Amino acid sequence: MPTIAPETPGTPSLFARLAASVSDPVLRILVGATLISRVGRGIFLTVTVLYFTFIVGLAPHEVAIVLAAASAAGVVASLAGGWLADRFSAKRLLIVFTAVEGVALITYVFADDFVTALVIAVVCGFFEQAANSTRSAIIARGFEGEGRVHARAVLRAVTNVAIAAGSGLGALALALGTAEAYRTLIAGAGALYLLGLIQLVRLPSRVDAQPRTAAAPVTTATGSVDAAASAEAAIAERRAWRRHSPWRDPRYLVLTALSAVFGMQFGVAELGVPLWIARETAAPEAVVAALLILNTVIVVIFQVPLSRGTHDLRVAARVSGIAAWLMAAACLVYASAAELPVGFAIAVLVVAAITHAFAEVLSQAGGWGLSFELADPVRAGSYQGVFGMGYTVGALAAPLVVNATAISHGFSGWVVLAAIFLASGLGIRWLARRAARTAESASA
Repeated sequence: MPTIAPETPGTPSLFARLAASVSDPVLRILVGATLISRVGRGIFLTVTVLYFTFIVGLAPHEVAIVLAAASAAGVVASLAGGWLADRFSAKRLLIVFTAVEGVALITYVFADDFVTALVIAVVCGFFEQAANSTRSAIIARGFEGEGRVHARAVLRAVTNVAIAAGSGLGALALALGTAEAYRTLIAGAGALYLLGLIQLVRLPSRVDAQPRTAAAPVTTATGSVDAAASAEAAIAERRAWRRHSPWRDPRYLVLTALSAVFGMQFGVAELGVPLWIARETAAPEAVVAALLILNTVIVVIFQVPLSRGTHDLRVAARVSGIAAWLMAAACLVYASAAELPVGFAIAVLVVAAITHAFAEVLSQAGGWGLSFELADPVRAGSYQGVFGMGYTVGALAAPLVVNATAISHGFSGWVVLAAIFLASGLGIRWLARRAARTAESASA
């Protein structure tokens, strides 16, 4: 009988490594809340468009307006969530935002016309993005250095697993096809958001911003308050606070803009690839689902290990550059799948999807490291809100850009798209390298 070799001393088991990755109490709480609520998110993402179409009875253009309005509300909410997280308890804000979003999801079961669906979608979109910005502020304050990027990587891997599980549950509604099945699962999705609050209330107070110190009253030699001097001191304190604003940080704004452009890669996966497969390749449409599963598996397995060290500006620069070349290559490989026989087309699409997935993993890792390390810690919430706003704007622009390039012009459009990703990714690498040189010069 073969014997099982004993585990090498000093080498932790897989279970031990997994446990160690969430050893921090704040991260454990966030992971628990994410696992619960993101299952609800997966349910909703799976059924939402068909629910609007077949149950609520909206026309395709009305569905598009509802979804676009929700995304547009998210742009404002990203800024608002970060701004508020610098002034009030981030823990309490996250609890309130998540609770409102959960209740709003449940109210979808009462939607029976365009206006009602639009209002609910705007509320959901607003509070979802506000919660995301607040969560980023909590990570920025609850962890240091590499711990921040590690937390984001773990939460992204957990999110993918939970959404995949939720999508499986959402498929039940699609299979049954009844209004009751849709409404039951949507109400369940909202309930899962509320259930996640049990974890969030356990967050420690250290994730909150330090309270601002008001300027002390200026007194005269006799001990009375000098009103004029006190007013000037208060004005000086407010000016000092404003100097920490991300809107006065050109380097961070450039990073946000470049990251928003590169973030359109998600639009390629969600819109460009499905339409390209259906219209221009011989591959069966079922390949779309297979590529989505492949992407999820790669993110879950590789996001955490490939994010290590990206709190270092030079490492973040390197992985951002690699992501740029990988994403540009993925665009060209996707394009080459057109007019190939079925077997070759599927093989080419799989290669493109793998390349795309690693570009996504690396670009996220580099972006997180830079978004934390280049932010002013005094106003971490506002900085994360601005960075999140950039991604939201990129998500809004992605369908238009992808349609105007790859979908409308075929191979030449894919080339343009590849050039856009390459330029933005290399721009992030240049900015990170320059920031690293500046930091090294300052320390020397």
